[in-house]
Amino acid sequence: MPAIALALVVTAGLLHATWNLVAKRAGGDLRFAALSSALMVVLWSPIVGPVAVREVPGWGAGEWACVLGSAAIHVPYYALLLRGYRVADLTVVYPVARGTGPLLTAGVALTVFGEPATPATIAGALCIALGVSLIAGLWRSLLSPARGATDDVMAADGRTRLRRGLLYGLGTGVTIAAYSLLDAYAIKTRGMTPLLVNAGADFGRTLLFLPLLLRDPAATRTLARDHLRSALVVAALGPLAYVLVLTALQMAPLSHVAPAREVSMLFAALLGGRLLGEGHRGERLAGAALMVVGVAWLAWG
Repeated sequence: MPAIALALVVTAGLLHATWNLVAKRAGGDLRFAALSSALMVVLWSPIVGPVAVREVPGWGAGEWACVLGSAAIHVPYYALLLRGYRVADLTVVYPVARGTGPLLTAGVALTVFGEPATPATIAGALCIALGVSLIAGLWRSLLSPARGATDDVMAADGRTRLRRGLLYGLGTGVTIAAYSLLDAYAIKTRGMTPLLVNAGADFGRTLLFLPLLLRDPAATRTLARDHLRSALVVAALGPLAYVLVLTALQMAPLSHVAPAREVSMLFAALLGGRLLGEGHRGERLAGAALMVVGVAWLAWG
């Protein structure tokens, strides 16, 4: 992977982990996602507008299908992600989601798109997968002995919270793989501009979310009053992070870029453990270190 592409992906990872931390602390639901999407359109329109005026008139059915499809996939993505943040830890949901999605994406890129699989690529993906499992506590969950009805209630609640995090993280990861593959096709095959791929999906998603904001204007005003700052952070950093990733896709294979995004796990493990006070910090940091090794292998491959 070219050094500049890796730098873009690492920067995107920090931005992505940051906005997810903000969303987790806001405790928002789909209405929060709808507000954030609307703000994305407003904030980014001065930058996107001139590019759209120049390029959108030349779009055909294929380009519009890519944009609308990505927008539709992002709706369950936000639904599963935000629900997971409400019922589980950031340091479980986030790594499982971010790990499952790119690894599925890389697998499809290798088998369907015919991108080359080198030993370094395979080793890097395996290191990332092991790191994700450590961060998420997968082995702890599978190897923990069964307990009886007299178990400590807090321990039982912790296991339930962990398993919910794994479930919602996995579901989110599937949607990540789906929109990543579609967006990669839009850029690599249809030749679409990364900025417009992201902006088009944001706009389409906002239209799909609009009924949520209009159905109860009073609730929307309350949401804006209580969480406007958080929504603005998500609206500013979310598109920027993804545009950086899409730009990296123009320089490197999808099977390298997608797993390399896992560097965001390092930032999430540090931020979640320190700022949110989530447990098993040492185990999750060890997993993050494994993932850094994996990213290095991918960059070398």
